[in-house]
Amino acid sequence: MPDQDTSGSLPVWSGVRTGPLQPGERVTLTDPKGRRHSLLLTAGKTFHTTKGGIAHDDLIGGPEGVVVSSAQGVQYLAFRSLMAEFTTRMPRGAQVVYPKDAAQIVMGTDVFPGARVLEAGAGSGALSCALLRAVGPTGRLTSYERREDFAEVAARNVANFFGTGSTAPLDSGHPCWDLRVGDLVEALDAPDAATAVGPVDRVVLDMLAPWECVDGVARVLEPGGVFCAYVATTTQLGRTVETLRAHTGFTEPEATETLVRAWHAEGLAVRPAHNMVGHTGFLITARRLAPGVVAPVKKRRPAPGAYGEDYTGPRREAPPAEAR
Repeated sequence: MPDQDTSGSLPVWSGVRTGPLQPGERVTLTDPKGRRHSLLLTAGKTFHTTKGGIAHDDLIGGPEGVVVSSAQGVQYLAFRSLMAEFTTRMPRGAQVVYPKDAAQIVMGTDVFPGARVLEAGAGSGALSCALLRAVGPTGRLTSYERREDFAEVAARNVANFFGTGSTAPLDSGHPCWDLRVGDLVEALDAPDAATAVGPVDRVVLDMLAPWECVDGVARVLEPGGVFCAYVATTTQLGRTVETLRAHTGFTEPEATETLVRAWHAEGLAVRPAHNMVGHTGFLITARRLAPGVVAPVKKRRPAPGAYGEDYTGPRREAPPAEAR
């Protein structure tokens, strides 16, 4: 069941559990070489490794942070899975948003308890878990996903993370999540979009063509609200940035990429690890201006040829007589 506050009466929907390990909880086992294994605790079941099996019953009912041994005597550390571990190992429909990017999205868009957030697409639900934790029990997350099979995977993953116990398709059991199967572009163009979709405080788009939503997002995003797009390629990045710039109703877009490199530290051997989490995607953020306000023209001179005859993308024209 969802976690409670200290009084034991109010669900806080953090996805964090404490106390003895219970069936249905996900646990991470770490071997002496640092390799991690994720398992869902089930009474009577055995987790098989190359070094022998580990009985789930040896963990159920006990605390986390313990050492368990396989049948051949190899020791494993056992902890409840953190959100980062859960989201990278959960069942997938679409590719998940990696923890490093989810962290930047939540912080960069300043998602706060009580926020009204619009998301597209839901994918496998990894980013939805992070956003739901950030908005808390008083916020609202509305997620659009075009593929019903992906939406069903996302709903199951969110239900498992927050422990709602829901098994109904498309129903995670989380009261603050409105998961919709459909195209956000079409929803934003509908006559009732202002009430059916918005108003919202934050918009997070993980989709193929986020630039198609810029006009519609501008109609439902509150002044001062934050727009964020997560894209995989430089062509998507360029098109989204230029569309936001040409719209004139947003601040100058900021595009970033986050890379995470681990380090090996043992005695005098202190060096970068041989593996790292490199490129996964780009983040583009901008803030919505008040109605009637036009963003100041960027004064920094563009690079030579940036808007030459080969450029065919969006282009900001002279400010209109009546600002958007």
